Amino acid sequence: MTDAQRSSSRAALESAAAKAGLDTAGTAVIRLGENDLYRLPGSLVARVARIGQDAAAAKEVQVARWLEDGGVPAVRVLREVEQPVVAEGRAVTFWHELPPHEPGSSVDVAVVLRRFHALSPPQDFELPELDPFVRLAERIQAASVLSDDDRAWMLGRLAALQEAYDALPPGLPHAVVHGDAWEGNVVRTRDGNVVLLDFERCALGPPEWDLVSTAVSHVTTNWMNTAEWAAYSRAYGFDATTWAGFNTLRDIRELRMTTMAIQVASSNPARYAHQAAHRLACLRGQHGSRPWSGWHAVP
Repeated sequence: MTDAQRSSSRAALESAAAKAGLDTAGTAVIRLGENDLYRLPGSLVARVARIGQDAAAAKEVQVARWLEDGGVPAVRVLREVEQPVVAEGRAVTFWHELPPHEPGSSVDVAVVLRRFHALSPPQDFELPELDPFVRLAERIQAASVLSDDDRAWMLGRLAALQEAYDALPPGLPHAVVHGDAWEGNVVRTRDGNVVLLDFERCALGPPEWDLVSTAVSHVTTNWMNTAEWAAYSRAYGFDATTWAGFNTLRDIRELRMTTMAIQVASSNPARYAHQAAHRLACLRGQHGSRPWSGWHAVP
């Protein structure tokens, strides 16, 4: 992040806090990234969204209120302030800071997802239909680390998977899905509560989409062993790998993971180009059958 970007983010925070009547004295940066997080006085956290993400920020606030009202343990929005607050062209939201916590386990993810998927969809606001392909074409087209052949292959793969997704077989009843349900978006507090975070991707769709997010850690990358996957499936009450549509959702998740690596590599090729190329080679059948070794996390 450049100095100008940091300055823009902080200016949006200060302006939004002033509109909301909140104190910013002693504000500290928690994380600067896709969304910038700041710790405010009074055990509050401010989240400054990217420009153009007003609708997504509004949805996160609505989903957080819906989950709190539905009894699902999730990060709580500051309800005393009308949100989001738009300032300096950016949507800013305010949240109650979590108590001391650690990342959740895969079983924690399964348990909270089971409660999440069991909720009836909200009645006082509308959620979009799940789009598992959001930003994929843009990432592929913009990637500077792709050859013309690789780019053409990826766009063809994207088109084929879009057709396959439209023809998914019946599965679990459609519900509200989290959209990015992995261990990084679930935490366990010191008093034992499991809390769900990050509602930017919430939508209506097949619950299997959330489950496959963890399944690929077992079947694709081998980051999760068979016993861990079995425990996850028991905790949720369903093994997504046994569903007839699993391969389609698995393939979409793998494509998403690869385009993310390609996007990161385009900004920092020296560090990430090898990982992006390795993932793409796996998808193109150049490293045998799954699970594939050599997949490493990228920011």
